[in-house]
Amino acid sequence: MDKVIIFDTTLRDGEQSPGASLTSDEKIKVADQLERLGVDVMEAGFPIASPDDAKAVSLIGERVKNSVVCALARCRDEDIEVALRSLETARKPRLHLFLATSEIHRKYKLNKAKDEILKIAVEKAAFAKKHLDDVEFSPEDATRTEPDFLLEVAKRVAELGVKTINIPDTVGYTIPSEYGTLIKYLRENLPDDVVISVHCHNDLGLAVANSLTAVINGARQIECTINGIGERAGSASLEEIVMNLAVRKDLYKLETTVVTKELYRTSRMVSSLTGVPVQPNKAIIGANAFRHESGIHQDGILKNPATYEIMSPETIGIPESELVLGKHSGRHALKARLEALGFQLDEEQLGKIFEKFKKLADKKKDIADSDLMAITEEEDVRTEEPVYVLEYFHIVSGSSTIPSATVRIKKGEQLCEDASRGDGPVDALYKAIDRITGISPVLKEYKITAVTGGQDAQGEVTVSLEAEGLKISGKGVSTDIIEASGKAYLNAINRFLMRKNLPKAKYKGA
Repeated sequence: MDKVIIFDTTLRDGEQSPGASLTSDEKIKVADQLERLGVDVMEAGFPIASPDDAKAVSLIGERVKNSVVCALARCRDEDIEVALRSLETARKPRLHLFLATSEIHRKYKLNKAKDEILKIAVEKAAFAKKHLDDVEFSPEDATRTEPDFLLEVAKRVAELGVKTINIPDTVGYTIPSEYGTLIKYLRENLPDDVVISVHCHNDLGLAVANSLTAVINGARQIECTINGIGERAGSASLEEIVMNLAVRKDLYKLETTVVTKELYRTSRMVSSLTGVPVQPNKAIIGANAFRHESGIHQDGILKNPATYEIMSPETIGIPESELVLGKHSGRHALKARLEALGFQLDEEQLGKIFEKFKKLADKKKDIADSDLMAITEEEDVRTEEPVYVLEYFHIVSGSSTIPSATVRIKKGEQLCEDASRGDGPVDALYKAIDRITGISPVLKEYKITAVTGGQDAQGEVTVSLEAEGLKISGKGVSTDIIEASGKAYLNAINRFLMRKNLPKAKYKGA
């Protein structure tokens, strides 16, 4: 079968989702998982954007063994030079150049004529090819570019040895029939050894449909992100692309190298680290993707799962059945179940998670797989030792009482305690934490999500804070929503302190 190259840009385009920025340590964690997932290419960052982005590309290049590691650059010498330096550690480096070609971008953004755009594209592609063999070129806003001019630019860079030409739907403007016609036109007029790539945004909800229509018409690389995160309404969702090609192999007759059993775990990791939740009805990896409530559906599933499931949950890494664990279970049983869920833990990590598991087991009668994943991922997202840890809290609240909170926080070996009043129990808790930490961030967003089922379910609280110009998200998980709220707030503060100590950006990316 013919192959579709999966180009993952979670670490570049995905990270450009508002509030989803990652540190270099967090990027490395995602990159390791993307390699386990089996992506062909991972776009590790936009090195000119900041020193930490350049550092992340370099560190990822050093670690990744099988995937191509790609860095993005505008058609500017400085961009290209910084990106090339970042790629020096990579075993399989790729430079991804982009230059806007549409009339609206030429006129209002670049103030350049067609011949000037063509000259820049040729000069910078030639410059890049002198230093690196694997160069990809993207005419930005390709779907709003005149087709004949788009082809001219593509042909000229292809003549220089550029073997991958990406046709981005930068603003999510096109529709499948229109995009398919454009890709077919380019495929028929470009050399056979040029790989046509597609990069679709989801502004009209058509990113996946456009991408799949493109491969039907000759594209052989799809640029996509985990959970479909990305600029504005997001990008084409990797898990939806891959499972469409797998489930409907009879139609597409195409395959990928992606290990589908790693999809669910990758999705959860990206959601945890970026603070961007996955909607329950999200295709493939949403919480409701394999849940059946209708009696008719339940009857069909019991008789034959294929009646209402076109893929099995095991295919994407969700166990078919849940192992019930409780307070009498030991470390061995816990370790076995975590391994079945895809987690490889050392003894120190297992010890921390076992301690959390025992505390949870005292509150919940039955521990489900979703509980185990929640507490394991909460531990897994900590890339460094936290500065502040919530040790104790006491809330006084009621209809005739002004809410107050007493909080004890551990900082290293030091225990700090303070109290405060607020408009509600969570507000009082946060004000007490502010008094202890000396930080008073602005709370921008507060979300509560049930991550497990039952009356004693675990709740997941996500907060978004703004302090000193930085926007940071944090998560906390507990059966007690107030405790989850406090843990989420402190998680965000800890991440703020870590980010604050990073080198300040030297460059501003476009």
